[in-house]
Amino acid sequence: MTQKISIDPITRLEGHARVDLFLNDKGSLQNAYLVIPELRGFEKFCEGRPVEEMPRITQRICGVCPIAHHMAAAKTGDAVYHVEPPPAAKKLRELMNSAFFVADHATHFYILGGPDFIVGPDAMKSERNILGVVKKVGKEIGAKVMRLLRDNHEITAIIGGRYIHSVSAIIGGVSKPITEEDRLAILERAERSVEFAKTSLKLFDEIVLGNKAYVDMITSDTFAHQTYYMGMVDENNQVNFYDGIIRVVTPEGKEFVKYQPDEYLDVIAEHIEPWTYLKFPYLKEVGWKGFIDGSDSGVYRASPLARLNVADGMATPAAQAEYEKYFEIMGGKPVHSTLATHWARLIELLYASERELELAQDKEITNPHIRTIPTETPTERVGIVEAPRGTLIHHYITDEKGMLQSVNLIVGTTNNYAAINMSIKKAAEGLIKAGEPVSEVALNKIEMAFRAYDPCIGCATHAQPGDTPLLINLYDHNQHLLDVVKRD
Repeated sequence: MTQKISIDPITRLEGHARVDLFLNDKGSLQNAYLVIPELRGFEKFCEGRPVEEMPRITQRICGVCPIAHHMAAAKTGDAVYHVEPPPAAKKLRELMNSAFFVADHATHFYILGGPDFIVGPDAMKSERNILGVVKKVGKEIGAKVMRLLRDNHEITAIIGGRYIHSVSAIIGGVSKPITEEDRLAILERAERSVEFAKTSLKLFDEIVLGNKAYVDMITSDTFAHQTYYMGMVDENNQVNFYDGIIRVVTPEGKEFVKYQPDEYLDVIAEHIEPWTYLKFPYLKEVGWKGFIDGSDSGVYRASPLARLNVADGMATPAAQAEYEKYFEIMGGKPVHSTLATHWARLIELLYASERELELAQDKEITNPHIRTIPTETPTERVGIVEAPRGTLIHHYITDEKGMLQSVNLIVGTTNNYAAINMSIKKAAEGLIKAGEPVSEVALNKIEMAFRAYDPCIGCATHAQPGDTPLLINLYDHNQHLLDVVKRD
């Protein structure tokens, strides 16, 4: 008789989901699922609206990733109307997107993912949080985290008009220029961001890489998958978050395909399963073979780990040095260790900070020519940016008046969904031992398998939140309730 253990809801992620673990009558793992029980209806209620409203509407999917959706919608609107924004507008968009990446990556490392390393995966659950992190690294670092978040939200507000749910990106450019005073204010904050990113990497080096037990866990087979990888690169095959071409590499690290946004349907298809509302994108040429590793499986990952595997380097100097160190220590490209995503995320934090600084130093961002007025008839088009969690695709079909007939959104969490399920199952297989009770520490380490991806269920699906306490029911093989474990 199958025994079921549910982790419901899972913790330290954006949104709501649960993990269902099924054990056989010997107590060994039989299967594992990350279940998304909410239906996202966002695409449907966008239909019938003018396409120019999408930069304001789609960011309401999520308060965590509003800027990524703002950027993707604006770029898709540009493409729909066949308009090229002026250089100043494109730089302001990328600058705001970079500030968003800095704040989001720092939030995940210090508040969501970091407690498992900084405090420790075996620590008491009451300590695995931001307060435990501050206790471990000191109040000075904690204050710098808060300062970094404030700085970058202020950059967003200067350019975007709001701290959250910005309104400045419009079809053809942005809605307002910035002043020289604004630029200097951004520059000051960007300089602090670069220094904080370097401090964060130093902390990771000391606390994580300096701990053999952590390194062994990161590099263990329990937390590894050989998959394809996807991410955006520039003309030099270097990481870019705002503008470029999408590159896919094989599990061996060889280029598999490069595609422009309008070609995504030639590369990606979506599989569905009856136990979840979230879809499973896969590579069409390889095909859907199930939740398996290897070059014969169409499963891919699109995450900080994936972006570094896909790229030939970083476009800023300090991030490039860290990129080279990362692959040297991890044994070369590609890196398949899921938990190494946390390290990759900090390297991206440094890149985003450096790029933010480069753009803030460019006085062209104060040019008042910030919009090209659309004049052409709208058509069906696609826009893509990188979100912190992975590649974000917006696909709009309009009529000749620019009214939306159909909308498809594939977000980073959706791109990673198949791999997340595989990671949870493999971690559970390695951590749950037949005949032994399933400990709270083991359950937390299983959660670490998905937490590395920083999944955002608010983006992937959308529903009114329900109850939030964690409740685990333990049953024997006859479905008799043995114990109830609650997390406050």
